[in-house]
Order: sequence, then C-alpha cells, then structure tokens
Amino acid sequence: QVQLVESGGGSVQAGGSLRLSCAASEYTYGLYCMGWFRQAPGKEREGIAAISANSYTTYYADSVKGRFTISRDNAENTLYLQMNSLKSEDTAMYYCAAEPAWGPCSTTADFRYWGQGAQVTVSS
Repeated sequence: QVQLVESGGGSVQAGGSLRLSCAASEYTYGLYCMGWFRQAPGKEREGIAAISANSYTTYYADSVKGRFTISRDNAENTLYLQMNSLKSEDTAMYYCAAEPAWGPCSTTADFRYWGQGAQVTVSS
C-alpha cells in the first residue's frame, strides 16, 4: 500500500508562489498515475492536475492552467506542484493521490491512495 505525505503548504500573499511536495513510500511509485486535488471549505473537491507514470502526459484544470506545474521525480519517489501567481481563490487543502496506471491519466482516474493534505492560504 502506498503512503503519501504532502509538504510545502503555508501562507502567502496573492501573486506569490509555493511548491508542494508529495513523498511516496512505494518503490514502484514510477508505475503510478499521480494527481493533485484541492478542497476549500464548503466546496467540492477539485482535481487540478495529473501526471502520467512516465511524465509524458500532464493534465490541468482550467482554474490553474498556466499558473501551476505538476512534475515528478521517480528516482526520489516524489511528486511536485509548483504554484505561481497565487490567488485568494487558491486557498484550500491540497491533496496528492496515486493510482497504479500506465499511460495517460487525468484527475478523473479512480485514485485509491491519498495523502493527508497540506493547507495553502493565499491572502489578498
């Protein structure tokens, strides 16, 4: 079973940047589709980015496209989310998720493993 641990959350002013990391325990991490999700208070969970196991394909929600970048380092079993030009509406709890899959993937995949979340707060 894969264990995922997010880090890098925090508070930042609008227009600033943060980078989230997600460390995976599983040595076969390189065979997993990985995704980032977020949930703000009172709102539904939103899938914002995904990356295929070999990094060949990525997916972004329109709400973050052009501002966020998902990447992974399979040698380090780590997933990243670089967040630039942050807005107050990006304030949420951010979760990483994993699903064993090869080939293109998106946030609509049935992710079975989830991290505990990292809080991101953007003040205007």
